[in-house]
Amino acid sequence: MLVPFRQVEQAAEAVSAVFRAGIIPSGMEFMEREAIAWSSDYLQIPLTLPEDIHAHLLIELDGQDLDQLYKEAEQVYGVLEHYDVGEILLADTAGQKEDLWRIRRNIGNSVRYNSVYKEEDTVVPRAELPTLLKGVKEIGARYGFKSVCYGHAGDGNLHVNIIRGELTDEQWNVGLRQPITEIFQLCVKLGGTISGEHGIGLVQKGYIGIALPEANLELMRGIKRVFDPAGILNPGKIF
Repeated sequence: MLVPFRQVEQAAEAVSAVFRAGIIPSGMEFMEREAIAWSSDYLQIPLTLPEDIHAHLLIELDGQDLDQLYKEAEQVYGVLEHYDVGEILLADTAGQKEDLWRIRRNIGNSVRYNSVYKEEDTVVPRAELPTLLKGVKEIGARYGFKSVCYGHAGDGNLHVNIIRGELTDEQWNVGLRQPITEIFQLCVKLGGTISGEHGIGLVQKGYIGIALPEANLELMRGIKRVFDPAGILNPGKIF
């Protein structure tokens, strides 16, 4: 089912509410308005987006018993009644379902098609998603950048795509370091970490100290020295 919300933070709040109701969806994805709009346009899949809708949850239930599935869907509807939602779309056919998932899977491609961007892969406990989302937007407003957010909401994972837009080379290459640092600091403060599913790698190497204390990093350096005392194995990458 595709659930439209009039308030972005309510979409994030509804995620943990569904789980608290004892429902465990097989998929639960968050999509900000621009994310779903860009992707549906990119794929040329018609999707009506009323002006007052600002975010969507894509919720998938699975099982072998159709009656039981409909009961679970009714439970989800019962949770969502407490939020300011628009008309919920229930996929009646396999084709409709596939179109909804194609839109979700192609958000990254559609963002890439629309703009140069930096993607930060954040993760927090599900209940903290609204606070993270609000914080990301406040940081963007302070530093003058736009973000398009989406992600695996059921896992507390939020992909923050920072859009280049009109930012200068200096702002893009240097000026974003501080706001990205603040986003990661917020994740850790909320009980999360700086990488939900893509690992650290070279892009996030400079931020690893936000998530891990120096003692942990020194332990890893020590393990590196034991197995690679001459520093010849993948030199200079992480340690």
